[in-house]
Amino acid sequence: MTNELQQATVAIVATAGAGELAPVYGVAAGRNPARVYLARLGTGSRRTMTQSLDVIADVATAGACDHLTLPWRELRAQHVAAIRVHLAERYSYRTANKMLSALRQVLGEARTLARQDAQAAQTRATTADEAVMIAIASQNLQDALEDAIKAARKVDGENETTQAERGRALTFGELMALLGACAGDTSPAGVRDAAIVALFRVAGLRRAEMAGLDLADYDREAHRLTVRGKRNKTRAIPVEDSGARGALADWLHLRGMEPGPLFTRIDREAGGGHVITADRLTDQGIYYILEERRDQAGIEPFTPHDLRRTFAGDLLDAGVDLATVQRLMGHSNPQTTAGYDRRGEQAKRKAVTNLHVPYTRRYKNGEK
Repeated sequence: MTNELQQATVAIVATAGAGELAPVYGVAAGRNPARVYLARLGTGSRRTMTQSLDVIADVATAGACDHLTLPWRELRAQHVAAIRVHLAERYSYRTANKMLSALRQVLGEARTLARQDAQAAQTRATTADEAVMIAIASQNLQDALEDAIKAARKVDGENETTQAERGRALTFGELMALLGACAGDTSPAGVRDAAIVALFRVAGLRRAEMAGLDLADYDREAHRLTVRGKRNKTRAIPVEDSGARGALADWLHLRGMEPGPLFTRIDREAGGGHVITADRLTDQGIYYILEERRDQAGIEPFTPHDLRRTFAGDLLDAGVDLATVQRLMGHSNPQTTAGYDRRGEQAKRKAVTNLHVPYTRRYKNGEK
């Protein structure tokens, strides 16, 4: 067996069994199953799934890898089972299943690459025994990856904690605390971040939608926001709250009226000043901003999606019909909107107050 073939066979055999996962650097784009999978996706989906794969890589290696450096071929069923448990405990079942779907796709690409490698190695084999050895090793690896794919099965939303139970709604006091943290920052970032919090409050945007807003999307005369949602669907959201309008007006006063992203990065100068750039804030940047303001406000942890959850829940609590909230949220399915309805328990409590038992107590304060 040639040295090249021996190395190829050893590589196949080495990845067939489970072991500790360590970062692998410098893998070509066409050889990394994660990059092969992501290349098939559209821009928006690619960004979302990249974040999902980064989370999975972080969980699998305790922070040692991201989607580029994780040795995906070495993931085994026991690794995947642990990842699945973590995702089910940490995320809503919808989010967990989206991430598990990405994992299954990447493992499928890893299996395809393993098969292609074996076929290429077999064509270079000089004896039948070499070809058989390569085929057996490759099949073992493909079987192991198939088991890993099966282990990445969907989380059952009916039997496990639901999305509404996973996340939480923010109280009005917490929203005030967030705005207070922004007000305490006298730099332009304080003004910008207050406008972001205000829009989350009155428009219920997704994080990516917030990052994708342009100045032209805000009609200051009509007080209307045009939002580009999933699958490039647009929806109009009225901005009727005077506080939100004021926060946006203050930010635009500093930002200026040049065309471009509505929310941009702010850089610090060497002398301590700040420069408002023309560079768009990313959705990850918005995540970090909210995380920082949350810590400054001293409130319990929440995610950007919890602000969207708060928007929907507060509207439904106020008696707004489900169809209207669905349109404001940009949901194609009303059942998705219904998942944000927290009135169920409240309605049950209110309903049972109509029932009365005609019983007179015999004892008061422990005495007859």
